Amino acid sequence: MKIAVCVKPFEGELTPFDASALEEALCVTGSEVTVVSMCPPSCSDMLRRLTRLGVKRVCLISDPLYAGSDTLATAYILSKFFEKENFDAIFCGRQSSDGDTGQTGIGLAANLGYECVTGVMSVVFSDGAALVSTRTEETEARLPAVLTFERTKELRLPSIFSRLGETETLDNTVIRADASRCGLKGSPTRVVRSFERDAGRRKCKFITPDKLLPLIERLKTAPRKRVEEQAPDSGEKLGLVWAVGDEVYNKAKHIAEKCEKLKKYDVLTLERMIRASDPDAVFFGSDTYGKVTSSTLQSRLRTGLCADVTSLSVEDGTLYMFRPARGGKVYAEIKCVTRPALATVRVSESRSDVIISGGRGVRDFDLIERLAERVNGTVGASRGAVDRGSAPYERQIGLTGKKASAVVYVAIGISGAVQHTCAIEDCEFVVAVNPDKSARIFDYADYGVVAASEDIEKLLSQ
Repeated sequence: MKIAVCVKPFEGELTPFDASALEEALCVTGSEVTVVSMCPPSCSDMLRRLTRLGVKRVCLISDPLYAGSDTLATAYILSKFFEKENFDAIFCGRQSSDGDTGQTGIGLAANLGYECVTGVMSVVFSDGAALVSTRTEETEARLPAVLTFERTKELRLPSIFSRLGETETLDNTVIRADASRCGLKGSPTRVVRSFERDAGRRKCKFITPDKLLPLIERLKTAPRKRVEEQAPDSGEKLGLVWAVGDEVYNKAKHIAEKCEKLKKYDVLTLERMIRASDPDAVFFGSDTYGKVTSSTLQSRLRTGLCADVTSLSVEDGTLYMFRPARGGKVYAEIKCVTRPALATVRVSESRSDVIISGGRGVRDFDLIERLAERVNGTVGASRGAVDRGSAPYERQIGLTGKKASAVVYVAIGISGAVQHTCAIEDCEFVVAVNPDKSARIFDYADYGVVAASEDIEKLLSQ
């Protein structure tokens, strides 16, 4: 079984998703694993160290021509490499740590004409097919296929007996990509500017531990207070915009003279409709359908795609889309130089009344379970709690987990790293419990309780 694993180093290491995809490949019995990365030559030594894990071959794809490539150009360049190779399957991480778009693996599959399964939790190969478990279903994909993985496994450490291999560097004399489809020339999405964001910050009111349970019950039915973030409205509008779904329509209609609501058509039907009607923009939700369909359309139409858009504006006839990047640390303002502009838009998904989430500061995670049961809520966890084994990955909330949507979000023993707070911005009310009053989580909470998890344990026993 020949498996290629596409990785994108960030700040000198693999992302958790790429590391998981690599470990999954190494765990396949009899696998011959090749790591493929499109990145600068400076990443060569880091990639070379992966050969000590059992990786047979490391291919670094790099050429000055590729500088500035967006996801459309990157997927195309990678596809030119794979057209010359013969792999049974291509594994990718769900998303990178800098762009966070989750588009490249899907676009790669579209370029190659392969089936693509996203959100993979586990895979078994049998009789020329991949039997795949995702977050929501069991499915089968014929090989060769592209599989994008969630964070399911931790990458192994090298054996003390392992030997260091070599890295192959491949430039465009080998890849032979069309120069007009590479780099900035081949990238229809352009970052206009990046800026620090203050979204998610709240004014915290501290309360005593004994008021926690009554507060949660009161907030369940409190009036809505969160105001949806939106870009300044210039008053300008695009001509024709399509939106898939009610919530996406409600978010897009203010920037269009005519906004038409679509149902979830298949890719080929949508492609025919777009070519016939030539809309200015097509917006999808940030669900699995939206991400897969938009990324596939991007490759078929060779147009720009912006992921996880939170707000939209039009100025001088140009659509500007705003989205968080680099794990929520900054906001990026993006425009598309081709038409139609495609985007996945963040909308509220199914919302829980209450989520009780525990972090590394919770010694006994049974406390979180019992508190959630007490207030009729669901259970969440930080990455620290999941890494320690206190909770399963399916409950992880954060950049490498899932986004929280709740009326009341209670964070117990969570310090408040940006990778966590960027995932709780849509919650109506945030309540933080932490023994350290200077913990960052309090800057992103409406209410704070300076207490250890043991103090909450005493409340439940009363």
